[in-house]
This record gives sequence, C-alpha cells and structure tokens, in this order.
Amino acid sequence: MLVSLNWLREFVPYEGEIQALGDKLTMLGLELEGIEDPFEQVQDIVIGHVVECEKHPEAEKLSVCTVDVGEAETLTIVCGAPNVGKGQKVPVAKVGTVMPEGMKIKKAKLRGIKSFGMICSERELGFSEDHDGIWVLDDSFKVGEKLVDALNLERTVFDFDITPNRADCLSILGFARETALAFDLPLTMPELNLVEAGGNAADDIKILIDDPELCPAYHARIIRNVETRKSPDWMRFKLLSLGQRPISNIVDVTNYVMFELGQPQHAFDLDLIEDATIRVAPATEGMKFTTLDDMERTLTSNDLLIWDGKKPVALAGVMGGANSEMTDKSTNVLLEAAVFRPGTVRKTARRLALPSDASYRFERGVDQQLTRFCQDRAAQLMAETSGGQVVSGVVSNEPKPWNDRQHGYRHARCMSLLGLDLEPAFAKKVFEGEGCTVDDSNADNWTVGSPSHRLDLEREVDLYEEVGRVFGLDQIPAVLPKVAKRMDGKVASETEYGFLKNIKEWGAGAGLNEAINYSFVGDEDLDRLNLPADERVAIANPLSADQNVLRTALAPGLLNTLKNNLAQGNNHVRIFEVAKRFVADSESETETREFGRLGLLMHGPRHATEWPWEAGDVDYLDVKGHVEHLVVNHLKLDEPTFALAEEHAYLEPCVEVSLGEKQIGLIGKVKTDIADFYHAKKDVWMAELQLDVLREIVDAHKIVFEPLPVFPPSRRDVTVIGPSTLPAQAIREAIANAGVKILESVELVAEFVPEGQEEERNLSFRLTYRDPKKTLKDKQVDKEHKKVLAALEKNLPIRF
Repeated sequence: MLVSLNWLREFVPYEGEIQALGDKLTMLGLELEGIEDPFEQVQDIVIGHVVECEKHPEAEKLSVCTVDVGEAETLTIVCGAPNVGKGQKVPVAKVGTVMPEGMKIKKAKLRGIKSFGMICSERELGFSEDHDGIWVLDDSFKVGEKLVDALNLERTVFDFDITPNRADCLSILGFARETALAFDLPLTMPELNLVEAGGNAADDIKILIDDPELCPAYHARIIRNVETRKSPDWMRFKLLSLGQRPISNIVDVTNYVMFELGQPQHAFDLDLIEDATIRVAPATEGMKFTTLDDMERTLTSNDLLIWDGKKPVALAGVMGGANSEMTDKSTNVLLEAAVFRPGTVRKTARRLALPSDASYRFERGVDQQLTRFCQDRAAQLMAETSGGQVVSGVVSNEPKPWNDRQHGYRHARCMSLLGLDLEPAFAKKVFEGEGCTVDDSNADNWTVGSPSHRLDLEREVDLYEEVGRVFGLDQIPAVLPKVAKRMDGKVASETEYGFLKNIKEWGAGAGLNEAINYSFVGDEDLDRLNLPADERVAIANPLSADQNVLRTALAPGLLNTLKNNLAQGNNHVRIFEVAKRFVADSESETETREFGRLGLLMHGPRHATEWPWEAGDVDYLDVKGHVEHLVVNHLKLDEPTFALAEEHAYLEPCVEVSLGEKQIGLIGKVKTDIADFYHAKKDVWMAELQLDVLREIVDAHKIVFEPLPVFPPSRRDVTVIGPSTLPAQAIREAIANAGVKILESVELVAEFVPEGQEEERNLSFRLTYRDPKKTLKDKQVDKEHKKVLAALEKNLPIRF
C-alpha cells in the first residue's frame, strides 16, 4: 500500500520526522518496506520561458526557440511541437538531464542549428498520454524553478506491507487513523459539500438483489450532463504519486476516492443501462462476458454479476463490462457504491486471474457504514470536475444493514496475558482512539463496541492485541513464563512426540540418514507402485501434477530420495523416514485418516568402503537385522516373527513382521521394473513399520527390572557339527529345552564350513551357567553340561 505524506497530512497534522512516522507505524503492525520519491525521474526538469520563437529556416515543422531557464545565458532549443510559441512557460530538460524513459539529453544539431535541451510534453515526462504538443504551464510559475517544486508534487511516498486482516488500512484515511492514534493527533475528514440539482434518482433506476448474503448493500447515484475530460492537475498528480495512471475525470474520481477512503466504486454510462434496472445476481454456468479490458471471460454460477434489465454489465467487485463503460461521448453517469461478500469476489478474481485495486479491497472487506459518505464524496467531485449535476436522492437496497458488534473486555485478564501493569484509562483511550464505544460502568467487564471499519476486531482477545499493539509490543519486558509440572503427569518420552523422537534417535544411532519428504506426491508415483486409487486423497489446489495427491505410502518419497542420491554418485544409501500416510475415509470428519509410519530403505554395498571389510551388497538379512534391533534391543519388546506374504503391490518377495497376533509392518525387495525406473542397478530393500501399532504395544509393555547377579558365571564352549540345512536357531532351542535350570544364556560365536564339505558346517556356541544363590563348582557345571550335549545328540542329527 502506497501512502502519500502530503495526502496523509490533509487528514492529520503530522509534522514530525519522516522516518519516525514509518518506524512508529511499523511497530503498530503496518510494516514499512521503503520510502520513495515518485517524481524522482523528473526532479531535474526546470521551468523555462520561451523568449523568442521562429520557424526553422530548413524545416517547416521545426521551430527555433530562445528559452530563458533562469541562468546567465538563454538556451537555443529546436522544437518540433506545433503548439510552441513565444511567451509560454514550459518544462525544459537541459543538457545532461536523464528523461523518465532513460534517454539522456545531449547537445544536438538539427538541420544545421545547434540545440541545447528539450521542451517537454506531458507524455515525455510520464504525466499523461498527451503527446499532441508541449506542456504549456501556468504563466505564474517562476523561471528556473524546478518543475516538481512549481507543481508542489509529492516527494515522499511510503510503501507499507498490509496484513490481510487490516482491510481498514487500504486507504489514506486508514493510515490517518493509525497516525492520529500513535501520535495523539486530531483526525479531520474531507469536507463534504454535495449540491443536488433536484429531481429524484429513484424515478430513474431501481435496484434488485437476489441474495443478501452475496450483496448486503447497494447504493446508486445519478449525475447528469457530465463532460468527460482530463482531470484537474491536483487530482492527477495525487494519483500519479501512488502509481495510478490518470484516465479521465469520471474514472479518476472513483480511483481517487478509493485510495482516499477505501471504498471502490464504479461509474456506468446510464444511457446504456436497459429497463432502468440494476440487479445483483449470480452468473449462469458457462456464460460469456466481456470485461473492460476487452477480454471475453467464461463464468460459473459462483461468480457474482451486476445486471441491468436484460444483460450483465459488470463483474461484481472485480471489473466493469465493456458494454456499459464511460466514453468521451457519455453524458449521464450511474455511480455504484456497494458491499459484496469478500469470498465471492476473491474466488472470481483468482479463477479469472483478474486482480484489481477494487477486488483487492473487496476481498478483505469494506466499511459498510462509510459507503454512503464515499459515494457522496465521489458524486461531488464528479460534478465539480465535469460540470454535471447530481440528481437528488440515493437509490439504496440494503437487505443486511450493518449491526454494531459488542465485545466484553476484562482489563485484569488483558494485563495478565500481556505481562503488563497499565492503568484502565490507557486501554479506554486506545479503544476510543480507534473509534470504539466503551461502557466501563462494570469495572471488571467492560462492553466495547467495535467500529464498522475494524472488521478484524471479532472477539475479546483482539482487544487485548490492540492494547499491546498501541503500547508497543517491543516495549513489553521479556519474562520467562512460570511452568507448573505435576509429578504424576506424563513425561515427555511417554507422549507421541517423545515416541517419535525416540525412533528418530534410534535411526541416527543405527547409522541411517533421516529423509524428510513432502506429503504430496503425484498419481503417477502411486500408479507406478500399483497402489490402489480409491485410497487417495486429492489436493484441491495442487502446485503441480507431480504433487496432486497425499501419499498413501512412504515408498514414493524414499525411492525418489534414492534416485536423487544415485544421480549424485552416492551408491551407499541407508535412509529412514518417520512420517504419516494418508487414506481417504468418507466417515472421518476431514474425510482423511492418518497413520504413522517408519520407512527404511537400503541399497548398494554393505559397507561404505571395501577395505578392510568383506565385499557384498545389502540383502534381506540387513533390513531384518535393523527391524529386530529396533524392536528387541531399542524398544525392549519380544522378538518379532517373520512370515512370507503371498503378494504385494511393489515388494517381491515380501515378508510380514508380527509381534504376537499383531502385524507391525513389512519387509521386502522392490520389484525389479520399479527399481529400474529409479535408476537402481542393485537390489533395493525396504521396510515399512506401523508406528501407531508399535506405540500401542510399547505403551502396554511393562519393563520389569531384575537385580543384577551376585555370583560369578561359568562358561562352556561347544562346537556342533551338523548338516548345512540345520538352522542355528533349532540348535539353540534344543539347548534351551534340555531342562537345565542353571543355564543362563546361549550365544552363537562362530561358523566354519570345511573346504570341500559344503554339506556340513561347524557351529560354535557359548553356554553360560549361573546359580542365583551360590557359586557353582566345576564338577556341578560339567554334570549339567553333559546333559545338554546328550539332549542335543538325542534330538538332532549332529555330532561333536
């Protein structure tokens, strides 16, 4: 939002430092992005007086002018404008001046005569599109004075960033209110001196509104016998200072009042309105409408239109129609001032890619109670600048009048939340300075009525924010909050956050790298992995086709991470991701269910470097080992069981991982054709565990602590020779089932396959014996150890 300092001073008498004003408004929440000089490009243009003007002897269309620019010597300037003449005051660009278009004025020789400058037109200076001749200035201007000073042009314009909730600050008036509040200055509204010429506007037009929710208020005034012409300089210069291109007096007035007071308005050619009717109603699906920019738009039933008795004439709150615009031949004006539902205007402007200054304000909300004043102000200016007459009366249809809003305010609670100790009088002064009404008869709970221009004041806490904002949020002392923690409350590790943090710490400790991927994927990603379409949740407004649905599995993101790593030359990939998958569910309040997941992906050589490690690529045992380590060693749960699954969408083979009767996840190798798409030259092994189920098991699992053993252990090693097909686990189970009570643990410590005898292998086990009540003697240990060996020989096809 651009704010002219001189225009602001017409509302509030601020005479302080320019930067101090910007800094203060920034601390009030209106962030200053910069301070500009809108007429910097013409600051070197001076006022010149044409002393002599004669025809060029060698060119009929050129004139040789002697121009006084307030220096010791006059300048000779060759000019091609048809309206240049002796005695005129004109803008002059001297040699060395850089014009707005970037051209630098140099000494020139035109048809044999030297020229030392240029007499400028309005178009060459960027003031208008008029290029029929030079700009002839008022004769009262002083020769040699700079043009920007002679015209009293604005030299200071603030550029503020306005948050969406502060619709009241999209005008000079809005900033004047904030300035008056910040510096305790009086606020002066523009003087209204509307002269009506008689008649009755209600006899010339009627207003119909189909849906009051879409248009709470619509007002119309009529101005007759207008002359469309150039706006007066003071109006044009103000609009130019805000970057607005002047068009004509009628259009410029609507823009002027919009920037001044914040109310967008539209001027229709009354003679083009059929059946003397204005109707506010939605468009019909698929209808065509041509806007002022001569572009044909295809509308939907969600777009709101302004109709006359037979046809649409404007897109409500966005842009007028080409079939009712004001032209040079228009003589009668229908001036519209209305209030439209912000959401409707916003959706239409976004869908049609048709942003405008008007829609920008309607999208955020306008001051319904100020609408009539703004319309009277515009009608007055139109009459003054065009010579027209304002027909008496206003035609209004206001099916939803503005209702004042009342809020409770508890000063003690406000001070508690802000951490301040201010007198109630300060809060009352703030509210009244913002235009609120205050009833403080109940000292503990005031009643505060918010004004119609402050649409953001919706509840009590908004009033607290206003007190803090005006006091200065930067002035509130920093104090550490008091934290009360019950001893019987949950510790952080028992919360969902603590559980997920624990899983991530395990992943990092296990040597895996954490991947963080978008929750958005494309249909193509899920189709490639053969994932069902009926589970997908579509994104309403996707950024691209590659991110148009929520992921139903972690695999797409992990595989894309693998692809990116391979493209960068990293073949040793060990990644994990803790995230959510999303599944469509029509019975859910959000129509979506979320499930916590842990995804693992391993690819490439087992070790990052070959030497001194044994060469080889990761396989099923690597992924299985990580899953077992997480479940058993880290989470302290029972050992999981693994069973081959019959079929899976993207894993082959696929193994189901279970704890008791609950399935907790899957392990498998990515199908070859899918892995090839992600440029994987070696096997890609993945696991996806259900964190929600794991957490339930962890919460229900009670860890029991046993006292440390007091008496020393006694260990025996045994090497078992058996078939290569005999699992080591079977041997361990047979040892455990031998019925020896003092046997504490069994560990596999070595494997040896004799050369040329691959049908057999040697497995070495270490058996630990301990008695919890006494120290064991070798004789007793040897006796129990023989029982174990005998049980092994009896139950298994082995020898020692």
